[in-house]
This record gives sequence, C-alpha cells and structure tokens, in this order.
Amino acid sequence: MFRKIKIFMEMIKIEHTLFALPFAFMGAILGSVVVNGHLPSWAQIGWILMAMFGARSAAFGLNRMIDQAIDKKNPRTAGRAIPAGLLKNVEVIIFTIISFILLFWAAYELSPLAVKLLPIAVFMLVFYSYTKRFTWLCHVVLGLTLGLAPLGGWVAVTNNIDWTAMILFITIALWTAGFDVIYAIQDMEFDRKEGLYSIPARFGLHKSLLIARYFHVLTAAGFIALFFITDLSWWYFVGMVISYIILFYEHYILSPNDMSKLQTAFFTMNSVLSIAVFVFTLIDLVVQFH
Repeated sequence: MFRKIKIFMEMIKIEHTLFALPFAFMGAILGSVVVNGHLPSWAQIGWILMAMFGARSAAFGLNRMIDQAIDKKNPRTAGRAIPAGLLKNVEVIIFTIISFILLFWAAYELSPLAVKLLPIAVFMLVFYSYTKRFTWLCHVVLGLTLGLAPLGGWVAVTNNIDWTAMILFITIALWTAGFDVIYAIQDMEFDRKEGLYSIPARFGLHKSLLIARYFHVLTAAGFIALFFITDLSWWYFVGMVISYIILFYEHYILSPNDMSKLQTAFFTMNSVLSIAVFVFTLIDLVVQFH
C-alpha cells in the first residue's frame, strides 16, 4: 500500500507543488486583504489546500494517461508509472476521479464564483495535455493553467475578480511559460522527431532561451505592478527583489553552450522564487495587521 502511494506521489510530481501552492496562498491572502480587509481564515486556507491537491492530482493523472504513448517512446519519460507498468490505467482513472471530487468539494465550500468557474479550470486541465500536438504555444497554455492557482485562491476568499487578481494571474502565467520553455529544451530533438510542438522544437536552443528570458522580464514587470497598485510595502519589495535576483541567476547559469544546470534553473530556482515571494508577501500583510 505504501509503495503504491509513493508511486502515485511520484506520478503527480508532489515536489512540484512548490511552484503553484505558494502563489495560490498568495492570491488568497492578498485578495482577502484587498477586498475583505482582513487575512483569510484557517478554514479557507485548508479548503484551498484541498482544492490545489485535487486540481494538481487530476491534472497529472489526465496528463499521464493522455501522454502515455508519447512517454513510452521518450527515453526521459519511459520510466514514468504508466509506461513502466507500475500503475494501470484504471487505477489512474479512479485516482483522477477522486481528485476531481476533492476539487469540486473544496470549491463548493469556498465560494459560489469558484463553483461557477470550475468548468473553465477543468477544461484548461484537460486541454493543456493536447496542445503539444498542434501548437508551440503549449507553454503559454500551461502558464494560463497554472496561473489559475493564484486566481483561484483570490476567488476562493473574495468571490470576485478584479484587475489586481488578473495582473497576478498573468504574472504567474508568464513566469510558468518561461520556466516551461526551459524545461522543454530537454525534449527538443525528441519533439522534432515525433512531430510534436514546442518553442524549443520550433525555434531552437538559442532563441528558446531568449524567449524564456522575455517571459521572465514581463514576470518581473508584473511583480512590480502589484507593488504599485496594492498596499503592499517594503517586505513585499524585498521578496520581489529576491525574485529578480533568482530570475537573473536562472538565466545566467544557462547558455546555448552549457545546459548542464538546467534542472537547477528549472526546479530549484523557481521553487525558491515562489516560496520567497509568498513568504515576504505574508510577512508584509501580517505586519500591517499587527
């Protein structure tokens, strides 16, 4: 039983929760303060955590089933649970259904608008997995999907969407698209061989690194826009500066002549960035209320 649980956790890349979850919480605390004038309750935080677990688990379950034929051909992904025979399709289907139930339950407990927007979230979770078959903008679609985490956190506690929420959504979407372009470089030759679409397969290594850099310059602009349109103060500003340093370093350690630090740039740097921005935003808002 514990071995099976471990396989499921590996399938959904539980460690990658560090990308989206801090920003989901950031959306919740920022939205609650901006709209409601107070921090969210612990109950709301708990339901958001359940919603995020359900959404991520469902997304990965769907992606692994949809992409299993492709994953089996790719040496980098052939060891994943389904192509390796560690999990059966029926097991993943049941896991995905349960994950969606958790998502729906949490949304119902949080806000009416969250329930109304669920079809859009579910569509994006399903749609993304097919985009690599017909468009190199698949990275942007992933960004828009992951950007639903902070937007969902905002909606969960406010039951509305405003321009601040949309700027946060777009900022995280651009950040995600940038690091996904970097991640996709690993499969550039495989994608070309199999006729799959991605920015690296379409534009090559050098231009892909430039495109990822442009995405992250826009991300930096989004973070500074949040600083000026909200009551966030110097604690958030410190976190923002740290995020800029991380983004700079992420691109500094990568070059067309040396991609040896790709995993560091993709996982380590972006995990630290999301945690840093969230933590300093939280400190900023907690200090304001004390």
